[in-house]
Amino acid sequence: MSSSRKQKIERLLQKDLGDIFQKGTTSLFKGKMVTVTTVRVSTDLSIAKVYLSLFPVDNKNEFIHYINDIENQIRFELGKRVRHQLRKVPELKFFVDDSLDYIENIDNLLK
Repeated sequence: MSSSRKQKIERLLQKDLGDIFQKGTTSLFKGKMVTVTTVRVSTDLSIAKVYLSLFPVDNKNEFIHYINDIENQIRFELGKRVRHQLRKVPELKFFVDDSLDYIENIDNLLK
């Protein structure tokens, strides 16, 4: 498969998942601000690894576990949005994107 097609699918999923997280903030995500930073799709398009940045969350791993529990609802909503672009909606796996915490830690060490 062409890597440009894979990149287009990753961007499409990132955009639509970001919109889902933004619109469902109050009901599904307990008022937390969730940002989709990166989406990586496997070569056969069956699995998408979604990296999330979470803002006012004390226990990020617990919140990611909650999001993985409601993955079917998120995948269903995503399927309604991309049904004309993709034949099969990939299985979603959510992970914490800790790159901002890492950058902040480096800044604190350099001071």
